[in-house]
Amino acid sequence: MATRIRLRRVGRKGQSHFRIVIADSKSPRDGRFVATIGNYNPRANPAVIVVNAEQALAWLAKGATPTDTVRSLLKKAGVLGKRTA
Repeated sequence: MATRIRLRRVGRKGQSHFRIVIADSKSPRDGRFVATIGNYNPRANPAVIVVNAEQALAWLAKGATPTDTVRSLLKKAGVLGKRTA
């Protein structure tokens, strides 16, 4: 099962916010998911990003690939960034 770290839209029309979830790459955007690792509210000023860094790093180590948007959110949250070699 190829897993992705991606956004799942929640909230009513015009008041959207997102959950950061681990899902099978073939499941629909708001469909079935494996785990929730955080949330993102772009409507707040400034935008609110809450991520469980431990879980995110664990899923990345297991081979889950983040979408481009989630990758940038993880960088802003400080989960991804400086590489230690």
